[in-house]
Amino acid sequence: MNLATDPARFDIVARIAQCVPGLRPAERDVAALILDDLAGAARASIGELARRAGVSVASVTRFAKAVGCADVRELKLRLAQAAAVGERFLRGTRAVDMSRDGAAGASGWHADALIDPQAEPHAVAQAEPLATRVYEEVHTALARNHELLRQAPFAEAAAALGAARMIYVFGMGGGSSALADELRFRLVRLGRPVASYQDSLLQRMVASTLAPDCVVVALSVTGRVPELLDACRIARDYGAKLVTITAPASPLAALADWLVPIVTSETDFIYKPSSSRYAMMMALDVLVTELALAQPETSRELLRRMKHTLDAHRGGGERQPLGD
Repeated sequence: MNLATDPARFDIVARIAQCVPGLRPAERDVAALILDDLAGAARASIGELARRAGVSVASVTRFAKAVGCADVRELKLRLAQAAAVGERFLRGTRAVDMSRDGAAGASGWHADALIDPQAEPHAVAQAEPLATRVYEEVHTALARNHELLRQAPFAEAAAALGAARMIYVFGMGGGSSALADELRFRLVRLGRPVASYQDSLLQRMVASTLAPDCVVVALSVTGRVPELLDACRIARDYGAKLVTITAPASPLAALADWLVPIVTSETDFIYKPSSSRYAMMMALDVLVTELALAQPETSRELLRRMKHTLDAHRGGGERQPLGD
């Protein structure tokens, strides 16, 4: 059995599922009980677990050891940690409830159609187009952040970008990694010297080379990524200025010279990519537009050159996007 090599950090849910085929029948009953209700199992005493599973206390103890725990106490601790991740990732019907008021089926979605392999493939689409649900969540994320962005210090942050000898964009993970490159693409169009880095070791290395005439733009939805925080602290130690686009009460926000706050609220529909990146993209667009308007003549000429070069290369019309 290929168990995790780091016993302090293994995923107890995956471990139990992996071990089930090799368990005794009584231990499988314990596994089924636990996987059905992680939080409840974490709170229950060993006697209660045995009673609810219909097995002996000794079977519960053997089960704990079979899945790699020293005893039942460690098992319960790991179950509590796993439950804290969120039951929306553990229970299929709850994970697919996408109604706004939390009432199952209020939005016309059929959860069983998404988790039952025998269900009609297009049952959900017939109830409500997926495009509509995705659009509504994106719209909600943008609307929720609109007021926050109206109060953000975009003019000051844009002035810092305009004056910087070099701009470095740091982002890690999913959306932040992609949007670090997105910001680089936007700033290049405005003639700014910019580089983007997603690797944590490279971020640390780059941060150690910075000076007071450099600006770091750090992107993080949570503002709690340890490696990103370390790189930003190093950059600050060497005098670089820091623009952050992140959660307002986060550790990363506390480091910022200029904070552009974004807030996120994830729904129980875990199968769709997070809408939080749309809020961050809106913040980036406002920041870049502020910079373009702060240097209107320069921006206009650079954008004209790009349009001329691209049209000569590929053809195009007056209203064709600048880029592709």
